[in-house]
Amino acid sequence: MEIIPAIDLKGGRVVRLIQGDPSRETRYSDDPAAIAREWERRGARRLHLVDLDGAFGGRPVNQEALVEIVRATRIPVQLGGGLRSLDSLRAALDLGVSVAIVGTAAIRDGAFLEAACAAFPRRVALGLDARGGRLATSGWTEESPLQASEFLRRVNDLPLAAIIYTDIRRDGMLEGPDLAGLAEMLATTRIPVIASGGISSAADIRAVAALIPRVSGAIIGKALYDGRLTLEAALAAAREQC
Repeated sequence: MEIIPAIDLKGGRVVRLIQGDPSRETRYSDDPAAIAREWERRGARRLHLVDLDGAFGGRPVNQEALVEIVRATRIPVQLGGGLRSLDSLRAALDLGVSVAIVGTAAIRDGAFLEAACAAFPRRVALGLDARGGRLATSGWTEESPLQASEFLRRVNDLPLAAIIYTDIRRDGMLEGPDLAGLAEMLATTRIPVIASGGISSAADIRAVAALIPRVSGAIIGKALYDGRLTLEAALAAAREQC
């Protein structure tokens, strides 16, 4: 199982939001490329980038920081936030992103998701961000009536790279992952699932890793930046389940 450090970009800086709330922001660095290099140096084999400005505004914004990160590292980068057209997906992939993550546009328009997968098979991941089981969109500011598991059943046959499942209520709260929600995702799909939200300890990593082989990765943000969990300890905990 991959341990994937998160780099959330806002105004060209590395930040973390609590439960996606822009008023609850902590700034960590003005140099995203340096942060990316550090995670790579310490053993990360993939990075998870989120363009928060893009997620709120509906179009990519932090391309300069993205390009600097891609140039500064040799490991794959996956990117989400504001990718709501085929042109924006193509542009991200052309800049060196290995996997482009779609959420809002895919939930609002199933035809868009089908077209994206047809144009870029296995290079598009679906981000399912849920609050109480219901999907949220537009940088988590709007709630859909759809249940995450219900939507997932509709897209099971598409050539997606992964499903990235986030429990919004746990994101940035350091209260542990949504194991029940992850289990529901695994029972619903054959597509690899990446866990996100709430992971804050080696025990959390071991609990998520116990769900492999179809949990392919775990995204960690605040716990790494606050020093509550080191990347080295997270990698070691993941290896224990192999």
